[in-house]
Amino acid sequence: MKNILVPTDFSETCDKAAHLAIEMATLFNAEIHFLHQIHTPVDWVKLNKTDEHKYPDTQKAIGIAKSKLKSLDKEAEDKGLKSRTFLEYISDVKAISVHSHNFHHDFLITGSKGTQKDFSKQFFGSNIQKIIRDIHVPILVVKEDAIRFPFKNIVFVSDFKEDISNAFKQVIKIAEKCKSKIHLLNINTNKDFNNIKNGIEPIREFLTNFSELENYEMYVYNEPTILKGIETFQKDNDVDLVAMYTHNRSGLSNIFSKSIAENITNNSKKPVMTIHL
Repeated sequence: MKNILVPTDFSETCDKAAHLAIEMATLFNAEIHFLHQIHTPVDWVKLNKTDEHKYPDTQKAIGIAKSKLKSLDKEAEDKGLKSRTFLEYISDVKAISVHSHNFHHDFLITGSKGTQKDFSKQFFGSNIQKIIRDIHVPILVVKEDAIRFPFKNIVFVSDFKEDISNAFKQVIKIAEKCKSKIHLLNINTNKDFNNIKNGIEPIREFLTNFSELENYEMYVYNEPTILKGIETFQKDNDVDLVAMYTHNRSGLSNIFSKSIAENITNNSKKPVMTIHL
């Protein structure tokens, strides 16, 4: 984790995400970038100063955004971090992925709900799946619940039926920095094979590739859906972060597709991190 992108609409959850990003950047000694997008009624970049006054509401919104970005920048720099801010006059899902690609971000942190109509609709509504698909770096989405950081309990959700070692290594890196316990969770949705042994064995076999891992526990939950399994697990256990992988493949592993990731991200009250395979 060397370069963190924080898209923000300055809503409550995005502010929480920005503060978490600063803490994580401090822990990992990473650079941090804050990005805000504004939808303008005209091409603002090409507008001259005289014509800008014809759009007082937009001018006001830009002034507020610059002030809030400056505050976030100062907070990061006060922690000794290298920080940059970006104000873009567009509200476009693709623009976020293009920005991230251009600046080589390797981690993205943001909030799940917004107060500003354009950004929240496009980023956290039906298009969040596009964000997860387009940006192939870990994405951590902050939710309504209070954040406890450093994370003490991370749940990693998988069916453990394919090679997910690279995704799990990302979880281990965070767990080692935070001194977290990793809870490996297999949610058994197949009622015909609804037993603990069939769920535990894939986890044990997977862990043979991580013999040095010590602070962990294994779980199998029998639930009709992945989302229900995660919800039940969170009720039964202390969870600070839900981590899961995503990909575009079909077949048995399609239960961890982009649409499932979107559903879990939208419904979980805990922070959710998705890692693209």
